[in-house]
Amino acid sequence: MTAPIFEVCAHDAGVVALLGAGADLRLYSFGEAPEGVAKPYAVWQLVNGAPENYLAGRPDADGFTLQVDVYGTTGISVRKVRDAIRDAIEPRAYITRWGAEGRDPTTKNYRASFDVDWMVHR
Repeated sequence: MTAPIFEVCAHDAGVVALLGAGADLRLYSFGEAPEGVAKPYAVWQLVNGAPENYLAGRPDADGFTLQVDVYGTTGISVRKVRDAIRDAIEPRAYITRWGAEGRDPTTKNYRASFDVDWMVHR
């Protein structure tokens, strides 16, 4: 079990308009995208998590912290995707950190990063 970021983004018109739909949605787990993928795209990875433990009884929820990184050929495209993902997930999760924006010296891709805390009921 993990946070349902892919499912939420796959059903959001703003994200779909920028990253594609269905199996072609350019949002990838484990922080890696396929080689040669079209830009812009986003990756996410689990940073940490923990069950919501109680003294009596099993946990009924799990908390997850995800890092989301958006890559593209322009800063504008990266920020549009970042904002679309933010808008899609904020009704269900919390943005906890706006990370660095930068440009890779080798690939010349632009990047924006942010972290999300998500509580998922079992």
